Amino acid sequence: MAASAGRNVVLTGFMGSGKTTVGRIVAHQLGWAFLDTDALIVARHGPIHAIFTEHGEAAFRAHEREVAIEAAAGWQQVIATGGRMMLDPPNAEVLSATGRVFCLIVDAAEVYRRLQADPDGPMRPLLAGDDPATAIARLLDERADGYGQFEQVPAAGRTPAAIATDIINRLRS
Repeated sequence: MAASAGRNVVLTGFMGSGKTTVGRIVAHQLGWAFLDTDALIVARHGPIHAIFTEHGEAAFRAHEREVAIEAAAGWQQVIATGGRMMLDPPNAEVLSATGRVFCLIVDAAEVYRRLQADPDGPMRPLLAGDDPATAIARLLDERADGYGQFEQVPAAGRTPAAIATDIINRLRS
């Protein structure tokens, strides 16, 4: 892995795309540390839905920026980011400076299916309302250009292990 030695690996993509699951596998296979930015925010500030409810989205985004700077300072770690974190230019800039960024790609139907199976799926603040499937499709459409700036890794219909192998092979090439 000469080209990527010492650098971080950053996973981005929409909620439910598998960033955390795939990130853990990649980190294990590389022998690197794993960091989930949302988990770090929750550990420091409480549940994400509570942050949104009590302090607003702007407060959550400020926490993301703090965590992005901290994560970028690390070395040889796999960083799973929140679904919108890398769409904030300062976050993308700081994390891209010390890591190779991969965007896990899934379609709206796959996201909806995965979130229905996730115990925390209904707690996602950006999906609150009567029609989460429509919200997912709208958000994916709004974020398409932002996600498009990163190296794309198809995630739909593939196992987390297959996605992790794909990422590791890309790192080695």
